[in-house]
Amino acid sequence: MLLGVNIDHIAVLREARKVADPDPLDALSICKRAGADQITIHLREDRRHMQDMDAKNIIELSALPVNLECAISPEMIDIACDLKPHRVTLVPEKREEVTTEGGLAVTGEQPKLKEAIQRLKNEEIEVSLFIDPTLDAVNASLDLGVEWIEFHTGKYANIYAMLYTNLSKTHHTIPELELPRKVLKKMLKDELCNLRLLSCDAMGLGLRVAAGHGLNMQNVKEIAEIETIEELNIGQSIIARSVYTGLEQAIIDMKSMLIR
Repeated sequence: MLLGVNIDHIAVLREARKVADPDPLDALSICKRAGADQITIHLREDRRHMQDMDAKNIIELSALPVNLECAISPEMIDIACDLKPHRVTLVPEKREEVTTEGGLAVTGEQPKLKEAIQRLKNEEIEVSLFIDPTLDAVNASLDLGVEWIEFHTGKYANIYAMLYTNLSKTHHTIPELELPRKVLKKMLKDELCNLRLLSCDAMGLGLRVAAGHGLNMQNVKEIAEIETIEELNIGQSIIARSVYTGLEQAIIDMKSMLIR
């Protein structure tokens, strides 16, 4: 399974102090040496972490393919078409959110989305859609003519955290998941089954399948065992682990979890 390392949280640390250090650019050679297959970055409309210069430098200088996550706004598509990364993953954005809360709306009439996809395809940029794991979203993605989909694994990660970590005892607890363990175990099993079946369906339709959001060393193994998922994009947990182990070792540790 391929690993895309999202280095946004290096920029989060930098922006917390409004200084020039740490520089996400310094991570590129470390990621390559550690065995990462791709660099993933999210250039948000509010520029809360990655900045335009970061995106430009990373795309121009990375020896690994770069997957640029961005919204479908004309401004962001203009930037993506100008920078020409290997792939663009279109994601939803809300200014008030802490992180991407769900998949992109892809069903129904989506003129702005269709226009964004066509503009990127005209520049020979691979296009992926970050979607919720539903059959309707898979079928809509196929109809939109993209090469890739990336399943939002937040629901799986949240259930896992409430079941197997101390999250429920902290101020970050998820009230709607404060449920009996027996219920959470069934929900987790059902969500894994859903991801497995939909990944198989998507591959059968000719779509390439990635997944990501909330994945870490504790919960990633079950996702990595789904053979029809080709790639995982993981960021926060790798950067967090690197505080203790160093970035290279954190990536090597994650890669070791993806061996089938």
